[in-house]
Amino acid sequence: MAFFLETLFGGLMVGMLYALIALGFVLIFKASGVFNFAMGAMVLFAALAMARFSEWIPKWLGMEPGVLSIALALVVAMVIMVGVAWAIERFALRYLVNQEPIALLMATLGIAYFLDGLGPMIFGSAVYSINVGMPKDPMFVMESLFQGGVLISQEDLYAAGIAAVLVLVLSVFFQKTKTGRALRAVADDHQAAQSIGIPLSRIWVIVWSVAGCVALVVGIIWGSKLGVQYSLSLVALKALPVVILGGLTSVPGAIVGGLIIGVGEKLSEVYLGPYVGGGIETWFAYGLALCFLLFRPQGLFGDKIIDRV
Repeated sequence: MAFFLETLFGGLMVGMLYALIALGFVLIFKASGVFNFAMGAMVLFAALAMARFSEWIPKWLGMEPGVLSIALALVVAMVIMVGVAWAIERFALRYLVNQEPIALLMATLGIAYFLDGLGPMIFGSAVYSINVGMPKDPMFVMESLFQGGVLISQEDLYAAGIAAVLVLVLSVFFQKTKTGRALRAVADDHQAAQSIGIPLSRIWVIVWSVAGCVALVVGIIWGSKLGVQYSLSLVALKALPVVILGGLTSVPGAIVGGLIIGVGEKLSEVYLGPYVGGGIETWFAYGLALCFLLFRPQGLFGDKIIDRV
């Protein structure tokens, strides 16, 4: 039972990170009506900025690396991601208002390739580390209930807590505020939203800025675990089955979908892996997403698809 709980908690913590990435996809989809293929590149770009400025700032200011230098690097990285959001709206999205969704989709692919090249060109292409002070040592809980207790990674626990708080804040902000209602109007019809006074350019900058900050948090968490390298851009691909499962238009769906995928990956690898030769964790999420596409394409919480003839 203790081993099952260890696996379950590990899956929930990873699932919360998946939910955070998926939330970035959902917000962009709500604002533009297209899937953002640039999310992975934004994660890598943000992580590179954080890693390099956390090294450069202490050298420039002649200070010891510590909490202050990390905070300054975080602020600089956030400003950079907001600048990236403004540049995306100014030089790409502004000219695609009322265009076909495929045009916006191709624009996100172009942005992804551009950021994949720009990041290593500015910050370097080596493998960098990010140390924000999260504890690395595991800890044991429930020792009174199970012999030896349940082993939990403190780093994963802190990361899941940060992700949960951010997901909660973003969910409330985009569902209960004026900006959230404007998002839904923009996603339905760009021209109609503009005609009633919704500033489309400002909405797009806000949403892409939020997605950039989400990418920064994800990049810091995964970068501290795996190192900042090109494979970070592939982490965001795990959010694709999450949004398919939860629904592309649903914030609660992104949260539930992330938790289901995270727990499903871990449990299937541990309990089904030995019977099929292992490796289930790498494809479980995509197999589950395929089943949902066949039987419930709108996802668990997505808007029902209506065919108009």
